[in-house]
Amino acid sequence: MDANDRTQGIDDGALVALWPGGANGVAAIDPARRPDTLDGKRIGFLWDYVFRGEEIFPVLQEAIDGAFEDVRFVGYDAFGSVFGGDEHAVLSRLPARLKELEVDAVITGIGC
Repeated sequence: MDANDRTQGIDDGALVALWPGGANGVAAIDPARRPDTLDGKRIGFLWDYVFRGEEIFPVLQEAIDGAFEDVRFVGYDAFGSVFGGDEHAVLSRLPARLKELEVDAVITGIGC
């Protein structure tokens, strides 16, 4: 059976696993360079308001604050939900909002 033939599920009596996904619709880009340290940085939290972020982000903040000097944080409420409802507007404003709030790095989550 040809690897590109997705119409058959059996080949000579054996089951064949086929990849159900299609071609990538968006070209991959290199991620931004990570900071060498979080000392003296301002970290923004982005959340989709779906799963326990109100519990998890404070734990992350405490751990980071204890490990680095002069770390400042911008809470997820400064940005809005990055999922559902107003997500397109929130995400389109995000670059300007990060710059306005002088955010150096972002921690995003926390979904299912």
